Amino acid sequence: MRYLDLPGGSSIPTLGLGTWHMGEAAGDRKAEVAAVRAAIDMGYRLIDTAEMYGEGGAEEVVGQSVADALRAGDVRREDLFIVSKVYPHNASRKGTPAACDRSLSRLGLDQIDLYLLHWRGEHPLTETCDALRALVAKGRIRHWGVSNFDIDDMEELATVSGDVAGCAANQVYFSVSERGPEFSLLSWLRESGMPLMAYSPIDQGSLAADAGLLKIAQRLGVTAAQVALAWVLSRPGVVAIPKAVREAHLRQNLAAADLELSPDDLAEIDLLHPPPRRKSPLAMI
Repeated sequence: MRYLDLPGGSSIPTLGLGTWHMGEAAGDRKAEVAAVRAAIDMGYRLIDTAEMYGEGGAEEVVGQSVADALRAGDVRREDLFIVSKVYPHNASRKGTPAACDRSLSRLGLDQIDLYLLHWRGEHPLTETCDALRALVAKGRIRHWGVSNFDIDDMEELATVSGDVAGCAANQVYFSVSERGPEFSLLSWLRESGMPLMAYSPIDQGSLAADAGLLKIAQRLGVTAAQVALAWVLSRPGVVAIPKAVREAHLRQNLAAADLELSPDDLAEIDLLHPPPRRKSPLAMI
């Protein structure tokens, strides 16, 4: 597993586990906890969640899975990197620490490794940044960052925060079929030494049926989803956090981290899904 450095000295795996849509149905809870637990056993060390996911339900799933793994001695807390996010409407100077405390309670943790503003909302960025920095100072979170921020948002953040290096990551929708961030945002983040965390890197599974990727996959003896994920992971400065519940998909995603696409493979993918030629609004799902 490759790692990327964060501003501030920490490092994170380039592949993690997403939990969007987990925690939404009580009947799925046992299977979801088992999936996150299995992921930890397989070697996943980066887990992404948010207070929005299942209105805290996904954080509870992650919390139970992590607690079980720690209790069994299968992993140390310092080896896990847990990411969560604050709702924009909670991201005021007072609301941010209150939301963080609720997330910590659901996760059963004393500290969140990376805490993100989920997207821009009504509260001024200066208030949110001040609140996030205060949480770092108090040891409630190790790092802070943002999500769904386009390049103009990042430039504004650099101005209002006073130090863009304080922002550890930007999580956006990025996949082989949604390459908008490549036009200008990705290079801006690279120059700032800030990873792009790609959510929905397999387009919520739809790229598994992509005819062009299937051709490449058959040639390589892998799945189209693995090709799509390997493409995202081949981009310098990018971390991918696909969601998976089935053990087979968890293992396939993990194996994709070691799949190297050749220059010919990459050129073929560019023909199938061309890189952007002009700036377009950042996609969100």
